[in-house]
Amino acid sequence: MPIYSSESSESYKLSRSRIENFCKCKKCFYLEEKMGISRPAQFPFNLNNAVDELLKNEFDTYRGTEQNHPIILEYGIDAKPFKHPDIEDWRTRNKGIGFLDNDTNLYFYGLVDDVWISTINEKLIIVDYKATSKKGEVSLNAPWQISYKRQVEIYQWLFRKNGFDVEDIAYFVYCNGRSDKDEFNNILEFKTKIISYKGDSDWIDPITREIKKTLDSDNIPLSDPNCEYCRYITKANL
Repeated sequence: MPIYSSESSESYKLSRSRIENFCKCKKCFYLEEKMGISRPAQFPFNLNNAVDELLKNEFDTYRGTEQNHPIILEYGIDAKPFKHPDIEDWRTRNKGIGFLDNDTNLYFYGLVDDVWISTINEKLIIVDYKATSKKGEVSLNAPWQISYKRQVEIYQWLFRKNGFDVEDIAYFVYCNGRSDKDEFNNILEFKTKIISYKGDSDWIDPITREIKKTLDSDNIPLSDPNCEYCRYITKANL
C-alpha cells in the first residue's frame, strides 16, 4: 500500500473505510498512512459477503424494468433500483465512485452496495446491505453503529460531489439470520427488514481538511481513548 508523502505531486487515494479509521483513531490512521504500520487484519465476513452478492443479483433483476422489488413495494417506498452504466464500477473493488479534492489533492472513493432512485423527484437514494444473526429485531441504535451511519453519509457525499442529486434519506436492507429453526438442512433463512436513516454529510468536508493537516504533520497524533488497538498496545507494553 502506498505511503503518503507531502512532497509528492500525485494525488493520494483514501477509501471510505480509511476515512472511518481517521474518525475512530487519528493515531492509528497516521501510523498506517504515513508509516505503513497497519492494524491487524480482520477475518473476512464471507457469509456477509455472500448475502451482499445475492442481494445485488436479486435487485439487479428489477433494475431498468417496469417491475419493482417486492420488499420496496412492501415497505411503500417510492423508489426503484437505479439503472446507470457505471453501477457495476460503483460496486467493484479498486474502482468505486470517487472524487478528487483539488484543495487537498486527496482522492476519496467508496464502494456502494446499491443505489435506488426516487419515483417522485428522481433523486438518488443510497442503499447499504447488512447481514447479521441476533435474537430480536435489528436496529441502528447501538453506539458502534455510528460507523454504519457515517458509511452511508460518505456515499451520499461522494455522489453529490459527482453531480448527482441525492436524498438525505438512505436505506439499510438488514438481513437477520434465523436461529430458531428446528433443523438446518443446508438452508440459512433470513428475516429481512428495511431501516431508513436520514444522513447528514456536512461533517465530511471539514474532516477532509483535518485529514490533510494530519497527513502533512510530522507529529504522531494522540490515541483515541476508545481505540481498542491502542489500549491493547499500551497494556501489552510490559
